[in-house]
Order: sequence, then structure tokens, then C-alpha cells
Amino acid sequence: MKLFLWATIFLVICVTSSAKAQNNSWKKLFDNQLGPRPFFLLNDMDEGPLKSALQQCEDRLFYRKSDFSIGHRGAPMQFPEHTKESYIAAAKMGAGIVECDVTFTQDKELVCRHSQCDLHTTTNILEIPELATKCSEPFSPADPVSGKPASARCCTSDITLNEFKSLCGKMDAANTDAKSVAEYLKGTAKWRTDLYSSCGTVLSHKESIDLFKQLSVKMTPELKAPSVDMPYEGTYSQADYAQQMIDEYREARIPPRQVFPQSFNLDDVKYWIENEPRYAQRAVYLDARMYQDEDFQPSLVDMMRLRDQGVNIIAPPMWALLSVSENNEIVPSSYALLAKQAGLKIITWTLERDGPLASGGGWYHQSISQLINNDGDTYKVLDVLARKVGVIGVFSDWPATTSFYANCMNIR
Repeated sequence: MKLFLWATIFLVICVTSSAKAQNNSWKKLFDNQLGPRPFFLLNDMDEGPLKSALQQCEDRLFYRKSDFSIGHRGAPMQFPEHTKESYIAAAKMGAGIVECDVTFTQDKELVCRHSQCDLHTTTNILEIPELATKCSEPFSPADPVSGKPASARCCTSDITLNEFKSLCGKMDAANTDAKSVAEYLKGTAKWRTDLYSSCGTVLSHKESIDLFKQLSVKMTPELKAPSVDMPYEGTYSQADYAQQMIDEYREARIPPRQVFPQSFNLDDVKYWIENEPRYAQRAVYLDARMYQDEDFQPSLVDMMRLRDQGVNIIAPPMWALLSVSENNEIVPSSYALLAKQAGLKIITWTLERDGPLASGGGWYHQSISQLINNDGDTYKVLDVLARKVGVIGVFSDWPATTSFYANCMNIR
């Protein structure tokens, strides 16, 4: 009798534990939220086959994260970039990959910031007297007489990791007409918001890795160009910097297949190819030559040279991949066709960053601006990038949009 009683108790415990585990599994599977924006864009689209196809997915159950949807600095359309809150928002919106831009502090610790010297516009450092005095360039108010704008320059290399961790992340913006620090920090674009930027939690690179593991997303760190002379303090070389970033993934036991290291510096990518071949399989060469070099012309020879050097993934801005055809349609550019011909995979940036598109968009839509006249055209651009260019991923400032498209079109 006692044996039967204990067997029954054991069985109940096992069933209960299994049910809880199953419930947690299902909760995790469906723990993604699109919010209203993807459907706002859908309703704003011009009538046509694409709109009709996407409308078929309006009531579909959304559940899958997709590597096609990449959280650009998290979800910075509304959340302070590179903060815990921004990263969580991106993962909640179904981003399968999330980005930490990587730079270093005075004590050579890696942190998540878009630029080594952007703390004056992305954090509250100027409001903390003991840290503001350490900035490379203190705050200087605007002078309407001379026309000199308000300015400051505060770098992660000006402060230690502990000091960095005391900062609050804010929306990346500054008021260059400001007469005071308080005014300077209030420059957020009207189409963004400060509702979620009371004190964004800034993260070290290691902390971002831990968070991304918890969020079950892949990781795409970008090694940012240093704003200080290298080797830093005479000993910390560019190679040391590039290696340190990869080492932190190895120390955290993150498999190479879950990491997409990026850099605009081809030498960084080549360093990883030579020294970290497993992590370099998914290394991304961020290509800026089309806007940094006025003589740049894409060619098959150039694309093949990159492929021969071991580059597998190339990532130019969206406009470099798109052109307008004689029939007044958005089509792949010669750059896109040549990259594909050379066997390069393509990722691009950045959707949802130009703000309202009624006037043709901005920098990110410059090659096709004559065909852009409403916010719904976001999906038109995304569809060409996915189906005609064949990109494997799109960075977005609001990943719900790319996640909705990927789920609707069954892109994993």
C-alpha cells in the first residue's frame, strides 16, 4: 500500500512538472507580439497583389522568430538604442537576430554603443557633473550671433566600465540650438518618442550576450571603428580589439552558427577569416564604398575578389541594392546582381529609419525616392529586397514589420 502511495505521488509530480514545462514551452513559442504598426503600414499600402497577399496574413497566428528580421540596435524607433529595453522589444517583435554595436571603454572593456563618441547624444552623461567633466569636449552652448551650434563630445574611452554602467540611455538626438544641457538633450524627432526613455539600461557586450541567450536570439555584434588612435595607450591594437570581441562569445559558449560578426573595416573581417575561421563563416562585411568613394563602381571582378578572400556575406545600405527600371518599377541594382552572381549572400540596412515616407523617404531610399509616396511602401521595398534581390536578412528599427513579412511569406 505504501509503495502504491509513493508511486502515485511520484507520478503526479512527474505529470505536473511535465505540464509546467510544456506550458512554458508553448508560452515561449507564442511569446512574440507584433503590435499595431505592421497593420498600419498594411492599410496604408497601394492596392495590388502584394497588399492582397499580406492581408491574408492579418489574422494568422504569429509565433516564429526569423533570421530575416534583424533588430538594428534593438528597436530604436521608440526605445533608446543599445539598451536592455530596446533589445527586449526587438525580441518580442520576433527579431531572430539582434545587434550590439561594440566599442571599448577607458579600461578596455567592451560595451554596446553605435559609436565610441556618442554618449553626449545617446545617454545622460552631460547631466552628471563628475562624468561630464571627463568628456573629450565639454558642452558648449549655441551662439546665435556667430551661428555656432551647441556641441559636446563624450566617448566611452573617456570613462571606465563602472562609470559607463551608471549612465541612462536616451533616444539618440541633440538640439544644436540649445543654450543649456537640458535643452541640448531634448532633440528627439517628432516621429519618434521619449515615452520609453526615462532611463534606458546600458549594457556591456558580455551583458548583451547573456541577455540574448535568455531571449533565444542570434547575435550580430558590429566592431565599431575606434575614435581614438590605435594601438590605444600604445598596447591595445586593432587585432586585440577584434579578437576580444570574439573571445567573449567563446567564453560564453555561444556556438559560431549563432553569431554574425560585422565590420565596415574589411581588414577586421579578414582578421576573423584568418584567425577565427568558424566564427568568420557568418562574418558580415558592411560595405560603405558606394557613398564613401566617389569613384566606386561595382564589378564582378571586385565581388569575386571579396569571395576569394573568404567573405561570405556582404551588407550595403538598402538604396545600393535597388534601382528604378524603364517601366518605373523597383528592381535589383547592378550591385545586387553582381553580388549574387559572385555567390555572396546579402544582408541590408536599415528599414524603418527614414521616418514618414510621404515625401519619398530619405537617405535609405535615395535611389528609388520617385517611387515612394506613403508609409505602406515599406512593404513594397521589403518585398523587392526579399524576392528579387534575395537578401537573407534586413536590419530594421522596428522589427515587427520585418517579422510580420517574414512570417507571412514563410521566410525563416
